[in-house]
Amino acid sequence: MSKTQQERREFWRQLLAQQEQNSVTVRAFCQQHQVSEYSFYQWRKRLAEQLPVKFALVETNRSVPAAAGVEVILTTGERVRIASGVDAATVRLALSVLREPR
Repeated sequence: MSKTQQERREFWRQLLAQQEQNSVTVRAFCQQHQVSEYSFYQWRKRLAEQLPVKFALVETNRSVPAAAGVEVILTTGERVRIASGVDAATVRLALSVLREPR
């Protein structure tokens, strides 16, 4: 990948991160930063597709019985509760939906 391509990717990564932290709509954000909505959504999709799945530190809570399942807290603050006995395919489906661009 050329330096220009890397710079462009980094520019869009930073811009997308900035918009996620901001409470303004995508349309207003794009107008403020003089970028097209089409480009914004294309870059968000492109970058999301190539992001590897990231794992975080897992903490156990001994006061909650293992039969209660698992709770996943995403970096966005969203929580996903997975009941004990849920099959892996259902968990993968739920997590893939959460990773889709909004």
